Amino acid sequence: MQQKEQHSSMKCENVVSIPVRAGVFLHLHTLVLRVLQLRWLSRIKPVGFHICMTMIQISCIVYMFLLVSITGAVESNIVAGRVAKPHSRPYMASLQFNGTHSCGGILIREDFVLTAAHCKYSEEMMVVLGGHNITAKEKTQQRIEVARYHLHPKFTGQYEYDIMLLQLKKKAKLNKYVKTIGIPNKNGKTPANINCAVAGWGRTGENMPPSDVLRETTEKIQFSFECKNIWGIYFNSDHMMCTKFNKKKGGVCEGDSGGPLICNNKVEGITAYTKQCECSNPHYPHVFTKVNYFSSWIKKVMKPSMNVA
Repeated sequence: MQQKEQHSSMKCENVVSIPVRAGVFLHLHTLVLRVLQLRWLSRIKPVGFHICMTMIQISCIVYMFLLVSITGAVESNIVAGRVAKPHSRPYMASLQFNGTHSCGGILIREDFVLTAAHCKYSEEMMVVLGGHNITAKEKTQQRIEVARYHLHPKFTGQYEYDIMLLQLKKKAKLNKYVKTIGIPNKNGKTPANINCAVAGWGRTGENMPPSDVLRETTEKIQFSFECKNIWGIYFNSDHMMCTKFNKKKGGVCEGDSGGPLICNNKVEGITAYTKQCECSNPHYPHVFTKVNYFSSWIKKVMKPSMNVA
C-alpha cells in the first residue's frame, strides 16, 4: 500500500500500550480535535504512557494517563499480506473524505454499506465501490454520496457498539466489479481456530503510508477468553471477537477500520481496534465487531420502506 500521504501522520515512537481503532485517516483539523478528545478521555482512564505525534508545532505530547482513542483500530491497513487480485472482493468499499481514503466498508445491499461507527466525522463522506487502485480513476469505480448515517443508538464514541450503516443516495449498479455480500444470522456462531480473510487499503506497517491497491491476508479466530485476557475491560465477548495472526502474513492496521472479517463467504466481523503503533505485534489480537449480534438491528434499518428523501 504505497500511497503518498495526504494527511497528517501519527508517529509511534515512545508509545507504551494503548488500544486504538484500526482504520481512520484524519485531516489535520480533525486530528487537532482528536487530541482534545484524547485529553478529555485521559482524565477518565489513568495509567501512564507517552504518545508522540507529528502535527503543526506539536512534536511530542506526554500523557500520564491511559488514553482510549476513538480513532479506531489504529487507523488500520493490511500489514504485510498480499495484493488482492483486482476486483476479487467486489463488496469492498473505500470511504473517503475529500478524495482521501479513511476507512473500509462492506456493500451488503445496493443502497447500504456496513462499516464502523467510529469512521463517522463531520465532513461529508464519499463511498467508492468497484475500486482496486483507489488513487487512480478506474472505469470500474462508482462514487456515491451518503444520504444518511445510521450509527448504532448505543454507540458513545468508545469501543462498544461500534457499527454503522451508510444509506447511499442512489443504488449501486451491480456488476462483476460491484457486488453485495451476505451477513450471518443472529444465532450463527463462528468457531475458534478457523481462518478468515481481512482486506483493506490501510497502512502496510507502523509509520508507513496507506496502500494504493487493495491488500488481503488471513487471520485466525481466537477464543473469547484469550481476547479478554489481553484486552480486559475493552473487550465484550457478547458483540466482539478477536483474531490471532502470523507476523509474516500480517493483518489489519491503520486505515482498515470498518473493513470486513470474512468467514465462509459472509461478513462475520467489522475491523475495530488493535494496539496503537503495534498493529503487527502478534501478542495483541485484532478486535472486530460481531456482525451476527447486530443482524436484527441491521435488518430493521434496511427495511425496504425507508426512503432517503
